[in-house]
Amino acid sequence: MSKIETPRPIRGTQDMLGETAARFAMVVATFERVRRLYGFGRVEVPVFEATAVFARSLGESTDVVSKEMYSFEDRGGDSLTLRPEFTAGISRAFLTEGWQQHVPLKVATHGPLFRYERPQKGRFRQFHQLDAEVIGAAEPAADIELLCFADQLLRELGVADGVTLQLNTLGDQATREAWRAALVAHFDAHRDVLSEDSLDRLEKNPLRILDSKDPRDRPVADAAPGIDDYLSSEARDFFATVTGGLDAAGVSWTRNDRLVRGLDYYRHTAFEFVTDRLGAQGTVLGGGRYDGLIETLGGAPTPAVGWAAGIERLAMLIDAPAAEICTIAVIPENSTLEIEALHIAQILRRQGFSVEMAYKGNSKRRTEIARKSLAEAYLFVREKGDSRGRVHLRLAGDKGDAANLTGSILNALPEEYTNISGGNELGGAN
Repeated sequence: MSKIETPRPIRGTQDMLGETAARFAMVVATFERVRRLYGFGRVEVPVFEATAVFARSLGESTDVVSKEMYSFEDRGGDSLTLRPEFTAGISRAFLTEGWQQHVPLKVATHGPLFRYERPQKGRFRQFHQLDAEVIGAAEPAADIELLCFADQLLRELGVADGVTLQLNTLGDQATREAWRAALVAHFDAHRDVLSEDSLDRLEKNPLRILDSKDPRDRPVADAAPGIDDYLSSEARDFFATVTGGLDAAGVSWTRNDRLVRGLDYYRHTAFEFVTDRLGAQGTVLGGGRYDGLIETLGGAPTPAVGWAAGIERLAMLIDAPAAEICTIAVIPENSTLEIEALHIAQILRRQGFSVEMAYKGNSKRRTEIARKSLAEAYLFVREKGDSRGRVHLRLAGDKGDAANLTGSILNALPEEYTNISGGNELGGAN
């Protein structure tokens, strides 16, 4: 009989266990805690949408739509796409679910996304993001709050010292149109030295040439006109309010006038939190104001601003979390006490204790297993009528709060286990 070959994981995916999973969970837990501090409600959207949702919102000319989306035809003949980002799906839900009644809508979510791109450090084909959005607020206060949210998240993860907030303005519509025309004229005059990708962008998405990584493009991009010469007074005031708010909140930032969002619906604030600790892929969180997006999906003009952050990238930056430990290991002294030990374990779990109970082995073997699980205490279950008491509690190592720990465990147990003639042994050998 031929040996069955074990299937390999799909390229660009990962399995997580141990410290990797613990880092991932720590990022998510910190995000969940901080989003509550800022009043962002939890939202969930489907992992796949009609392909048109992403094609309209991201633009047919973008690499995500033209090269990276996982699209397929379902059995009903509809074209569906696994979500490559969150904003389009949340915007679609805002329109179809009648969430306009909740504006300004402050929502946050996290979960898996999918893009067919070359896997590299911190980048996968199935990856995970945190996402926060404010929909229906045109005021710069929304931009400030979102940036403060992001800054506090990074601080509470312990990575803020190695991350820099880069900030730019893309202006209002009049500003953007004037700047775009100037950029097209500039790049068109130097098209003989531009890369093939930038020549294609010149026709479809000229702002993206500014952040091209191709060395052929950099001299021309660096010499391109900046947006400040084209800012309207309204756009200038908006950006000044954002930067002033960040200064008042103690959020450090640096200006990057080459930071862009290439699609036409982006307005005003654009930002990235970047680090040099992840190699070339240094952005850990980014976003901006997208006042024209919901209109592209058939809705009324609706201001909005948001950001997203890669969970895997953040997890690579944080310190390894402390190993998870169980508070109590419940150990039956012989096999006839298995069911009673299980009963006690459930009582303790329902009282909020973390409890481990080995599946098999004598009490000595189970004690060894408990030691490896870093249990804080061992609770040995004895025969009914044992003169030494029904249970014996032994703390692991030197516990400074031994009295409190002992009291809280025994107080959680029914009287039949603690109020026994002769009492319970606390400490000492089993």
